[in-house]
Amino acid sequence: MTAERPDQLPPPSSDALAASGALLERIHSAIDNAGGWIPFSDYMALALYSPGLGYYSGGARKFGPGGDFITAPELTPLFGQALATQIADILRQTASQVLEVGAGTGLLAADLLAALAELGQLPDRYRILEVSGELRARQQETLQQKVPKLAERVEWIDTLPDNFDGVVIANEVLDVMPVELAVWRDGGIFQRGVAWQDGLRWADRPATGELARAAAALPAPMPTAGEYVSEVCLASRAWVAEWARRLTRGVMLLVDYGYPQREYYLASRSTGTLICYYRHRAHPDPFLWPGLTDITSFVDFTATADAAYDAGLDVLGYIDQGAFLLNCGLLDRVAARGPTENADYIRAARAAQRLIAPHEMGELFKVLAIGRGIAGPLRGFMRGDRLHAL
Repeated sequence: MTAERPDQLPPPSSDALAASGALLERIHSAIDNAGGWIPFSDYMALALYSPGLGYYSGGARKFGPGGDFITAPELTPLFGQALATQIADILRQTASQVLEVGAGTGLLAADLLAALAELGQLPDRYRILEVSGELRARQQETLQQKVPKLAERVEWIDTLPDNFDGVVIANEVLDVMPVELAVWRDGGIFQRGVAWQDGLRWADRPATGELARAAAALPAPMPTAGEYVSEVCLASRAWVAEWARRLTRGVMLLVDYGYPQREYYLASRSTGTLICYYRHRAHPDPFLWPGLTDITSFVDFTATADAAYDAGLDVLGYIDQGAFLLNCGLLDRVAARGPTENADYIRAARAAQRLIAPHEMGELFKVLAIGRGIAGPLRGFMRGDRLHAL
């Protein structure tokens, strides 16, 4: 998706601008209270998750044609149906429960429950960890509409469980975890943060502590002139380590767009991967309309896998989304739609193409499996596993 200039974007409504203005004042206060500067990760957390006003905690529509982006479950139920085949295999080795982190509109939960019931592997419990009250309401509505007889198996939780045995699903979750911005230039490694001077502005400080250590270990090129900017997601590493303390047995399936480190920190990618979305349009300015704009960055899958390994989890597979879905029988699901000339088959085939084609979601999105106490190999990684690339 080509990034657009802010002046090319459709203007928000007056109510939306007022909500964004209220969040901007909250951010301004946070900067003042911190002594005039906050790390970018703090700004991103406020912009996305500030109670009542953040992008994911406010009331604006995010997913689907009327929102800012479309995820795989919004595109077609084929994604959930194929994924369910892998989940069913894992549930046969674990307790009968699934936990979905950040369930969007609830469509993936509905598709998974329906497909798992068809496979005879319906979980006793399906938990959803969701920070947004507005999205919880949409999820409940979706489940009542799509799978009313199965909706009673779903429960919503506010925090990670003390212990868990089963399958964890996180589809497009890692990319919206707050990131640090590291800047490599003559003189060392710096941390890019946010200050206030007649509005939001960038301000750099020498990197210290965990960020300095993590950035120094990355294969980022030190430029001979200018600067090299990229993201370091300390939050995702801590999140994986926290799960490692709680996962007694099972598998976490992490689906997102990103790269291994040797592809992430290229000299040609000198401005990083941070990107913003507003009404299906990409733009580069995270300070534009806070609370109305999604802020995201690509996932460093090497760092995520390393965090899992360091915390005592097994790294079970890493693969392109297209290959994963094919291994899980996506084409069989398409074929089941009937004769190839049927409109339903044609729609399904087109949607499947978007999920698996290299120039669509097939190569950009990856699936990382980490876990404990599971006998492999996993079905979704049987052909095309790219663990060697990490």
